Amino acid sequence: MPASVQIPLLEMRGITKRFPGVLALDNVDLVLHRGEILGLIGENGAGKSTLMRILAGDYPADSGAIYLDGRPVSIKGVRDAIELGISVIYQELNLAPNLDVASNIFLGREPRKKLLGIVDKRALYSRASELAERVGLSGNVTTPVSELSPGGQQLVEIAKALSVKSRILVLDEPTSSLTPSEVSKLFDIMRKLRATGVSMIFVSHRLAEVKEICERVVVLRDGRNAGELDKPRMEIEEMVKLMVGRDLARFFPKHGQLEKREVVLSVRGLRPKGAKSEISFDLHSGEVLGVAGLVGAGRTELVRSLFGVDPPEAGSVEVKGRATKVRSPSDAIKLGMGLVPEDRKQLGVILEMNVAENISLPSIKTYHPVLLDRKRELQTAQQVVDSLDIRTPSLFQRVQYLSGGNQQKVALGKWLALSPRILILDEPTRGIDVGSKSEIYKLIRNLANDGVGIIMVSSELEEIIGLSDRVLVMHEGRCTGILDGDQITEENIVRLATGS
Repeated sequence: MPASVQIPLLEMRGITKRFPGVLALDNVDLVLHRGEILGLIGENGAGKSTLMRILAGDYPADSGAIYLDGRPVSIKGVRDAIELGISVIYQELNLAPNLDVASNIFLGREPRKKLLGIVDKRALYSRASELAERVGLSGNVTTPVSELSPGGQQLVEIAKALSVKSRILVLDEPTSSLTPSEVSKLFDIMRKLRATGVSMIFVSHRLAEVKEICERVVVLRDGRNAGELDKPRMEIEEMVKLMVGRDLARFFPKHGQLEKREVVLSVRGLRPKGAKSEISFDLHSGEVLGVAGLVGAGRTELVRSLFGVDPPEAGSVEVKGRATKVRSPSDAIKLGMGLVPEDRKQLGVILEMNVAENISLPSIKTYHPVLLDRKRELQTAQQVVDSLDIRTPSLFQRVQYLSGGNQQKVALGKWLALSPRILILDEPTRGIDVGSKSEIYKLIRNLANDGVGIIMVSSELEEIIGLSDRVLVMHEGRCTGILDGDQITEENIVRLATGS
C-alpha cells in the first residue's frame, strides 16, 4: 500500500485553548481518515464544541497544529476553513426561513448573469436541484425552508456544505430534533456521502446513534483526550466510562413497587387545543408517570394544556380531589404545579439573568410584600443551588455561561423553591451529557420519594422505561394505553406509540 494512502485526511495535534479563567482544551489530538465517520463525544464542557470551532475558524488555537493531507494549514477564519473544504453544521441551523431551499443553499454565492450581474435563477435552481437530489431532499427547491420539517432543514444545511465542495463535514447534534424516520434517512445520506469520499465528524450525546453510524469514536473529558474506541469496542458502557471517568453501573436510581397513594391530579376527557381526541388519567403522589409517543403524538400539547399555557377545549381537572380550572400558568402555579418545558433556552430559563434571579422568578411575589427582600431571595436561591449541586461560581453568574446540565438544574430549581405537589417535565434531559443525565434522574427520583407527583415526557425509551412507575402512551393526539409494572417494555411502548 502506498505511504500516501496511510496519511490521514485531517490531523489536529496538541490543540490548546484558554478562555479567561478556563483551560478549555489541553493538548488535544484528533485524527480523521478519508471516507470515515468519526464520533466525537464527551460531557458538556468537555471541549467538543471548542475543538470544532477551532477547526471551523471561529476560534484561534493558543497552540497546536492542524494538518490536511499531511500538510500544515492555517485556519484564521471561517472563510479559510471553507476554502480548505471544511464545513460545520451546528445544532442551531443557520438558515433563512423566509427564503426557498435553493436560495439558502447558495446564499451569498448565487450564480449571476455576466452582463447584468443579476441572479441567474435558471442556474440557481438547476444546481440546487442536483444537490437536493444528492442529499435525498424531496420536494421542490422553490419551497420556503420554513415549510420543511427539521429533518428537511438538516438536509438543506448538508446540501449547502456540499455546494462549496466540502471534504470534511462536522455535524453537531444533528439528530436532536429529528423523528426516528428522519434519523434513519440522515444516516442513509451520511453513508452515501462517505462512499463518495466525504469524511464526517459526528458530535452527539446519543451514544446508541454514535455506535450505529460511526467507525471510530474519540472521547474528550475535561478538555483532554480521554480515549478512543474502534468499532468492535464501541459499546455504550465503554463510552460512558471514558466520558465520566467512572462506571455508571446504576444509571437509573432504584425505585420499588409503588404503594397505593392519594391521587394528586385527576384528568377526565381533556382535549388539548387543536386535538381531536380526549385523554383521561390519574397521577398519584410520589409517582413518575412517563408520557411516551412519537414526535407529533401530542405529548407537549397535553402538558401545555395541563399547565394552562394553551387552555384545553374540553375536559375536567381535579387537584387533590378538588375540581379546578387552569386557564393560565399563574392558575397552575397557585395549585402547586410546575412545568420544565422542552425548550430550555427559550422557555425554561432566561439566559441573560443570573442564577438567583432565575430561581426566584416563579416565587418572586413572596419576596416583596412592599420592597424586594433581597436577602431572603438569595438565601432561598443558595439552598436550591446546594440541594441540586448546581455548579456555578456564584449566585450572580449569568445562566448562559453554565453547562447544559446546570442550566437544566436551574430550570428545575426555580420550581423547587415553591415546593410543588405536581411537577411536569417535558424532555428533561434533552441536549445534556451522560453524567448530567444521571444527576437529573436522581433528582427526579428523590422528588418522587418526597411525595411529588411527576409527569415526564421523553422521547428516549431507555429513560421512560428506567424512570417511570407507569407509562401513558400517545398516538396522534390520543392515549392508546397506560402500562404498569412488567408491562413497561420497549415492545409494548412502540406498539402503542405506532397505533398498532
